[in-house]
Amino acid sequence: MEGFVHASAGRLLDGLGEPLILRGIALGNWLLPEGYMWKFEHPKAQSPREIEALIDDLVGPELAAEFWQGFRATFVTEHDIGRISAEGMNHVRLPINSRVVMDDAGELIEPGLVLIDRVIDWCRKHQLWVVLDLHGAPGGQTGTNIDDSPHRAPELFTVERYRALTIKLWRALAVRYRDETVVAAYDLLNEPLPNEYQHLYAGQLRDLYRELTAAIREVDRNHMISYEGTHWATNWDIFTEAWDSNSILQFHKYWSAPDRASIQRYIDIGRELGLPIYMGEGGENNLDWIQTAFQLYDDCGISWNFWTWKKIDTFTSPCSVVAPSGWTEITDYAAGKGAKPDCARAHQTLNELLDAMPLSRCTYHPEVISAIFRRPPLTIPAFGFGFRGQGESYETAAGVPMPTFRSDDLVTIRRAGGVEGGELDWNRTPRGTADGLLVRLGPGDWVAYDIVVSSSSRFQIVVALKPPALDISIDGTRVDVESAAEATLRGTTHQLDAGRHVVRLTGLASETLVRSIEVAPAPAS
Repeated sequence: MEGFVHASAGRLLDGLGEPLILRGIALGNWLLPEGYMWKFEHPKAQSPREIEALIDDLVGPELAAEFWQGFRATFVTEHDIGRISAEGMNHVRLPINSRVVMDDAGELIEPGLVLIDRVIDWCRKHQLWVVLDLHGAPGGQTGTNIDDSPHRAPELFTVERYRALTIKLWRALAVRYRDETVVAAYDLLNEPLPNEYQHLYAGQLRDLYRELTAAIREVDRNHMISYEGTHWATNWDIFTEAWDSNSILQFHKYWSAPDRASIQRYIDIGRELGLPIYMGEGGENNLDWIQTAFQLYDDCGISWNFWTWKKIDTFTSPCSVVAPSGWTEITDYAAGKGAKPDCARAHQTLNELLDAMPLSRCTYHPEVISAIFRRPPLTIPAFGFGFRGQGESYETAAGVPMPTFRSDDLVTIRRAGGVEGGELDWNRTPRGTADGLLVRLGPGDWVAYDIVVSSSSRFQIVVALKPPALDISIDGTRVDVESAAEATLRGTTHQLDAGRHVVRLTGLASETLVRSIEVAPAPAS
């Protein structure tokens, strides 16, 4: 991995100066545990401090220390990094809790830094870049559980000692990694100043970003710096000038409409300041939302990072740790709903949890990866057609856009069952909104969907629609279709080479309502 990833004239370039789109996944929960990833019920046991206190309470500090040592050794290993690379990602974002690498006195903790070194070495071997993400700054930058703030307040901005420690930490990280080309960027602060704090301390955040930039540039002129907006990285009001030419602006996106209107302001600000932009966190949703959102980022040329790789008992991450049978006793106790397990029982359960954490013992969800990359087998919601505009992603004679979703695309999207108006619910349920949205095609109207084929194969395409009157084509070649069942059409493609292909659906009847498109390897003939 020669040279440094860098920004130039609004574009992201690799170390050889070639255009680059970062596509990756976060290693959340490893160096900064979050309660929901352990199935702990809000508001108990949510921050790292609270989770650590719970484990101490259950088994005592000595066994708790053994547990955390085992956790750091098993939750992320080279096998995880290798699988991430094999799936087609090109980087990981590594969330870091400052308490792992620096003590309260400002002294570096070498064993914590070695954990980062280890991931970097694995990523070098598997050809991945690393974004170093300060997820939990000294004192806390959010005032919530996700930054491990000691008093649930963003004391980074109110206590001078924490500000000095944060500057010292980033300077130390820059010294340690200034020659490391595997590191793509320094992500200075994760999701600073949410909610009311976005207005109270915005000026202090601007000042701190400038100070951190100056401290890093004193020792490291090469690494790209990433700045996140306030309010969960969604408010970019602070970005009125470029603080460093080799920098990238970062937004996060959860539980909101996956359309261009929702990110247009980020695109505009990036262009105005001449800086590339990065969707540094997004996910925790159903497959239809994921497929559409990541199609959006790719069509807009935006680098992205999916949140997150692994959690306990999850359907929204690629890796799901199967919790042992006794885990509910611990989660119930943490929530105040059950008795405290005795020490021996709790210790056994914690050891069984560690045994379940390696990738080989996780339940793997390839459908999540398929949704991110639009890689068959997958089911595409009808509303997830491309974002490249009229003439490339769709063509309609009289499309009427939905006011609250994809309003800039002249395609009629309507709710099933004749429901009118109201906000759409972009939540994280297993299927979610897709079951209630249809695309209407008139005669000659068409919509186009990307799929990305891993290896040469033939594919079967099944379209859920009403009435069953539709042309299907792949890369401009018509696919012969037949009625497969009530309200479905089915066709089989010719042999497709590895790479991107475009499925186009063209209406034949006066009105055709399309619900979804399923693409899977064709059955053996």
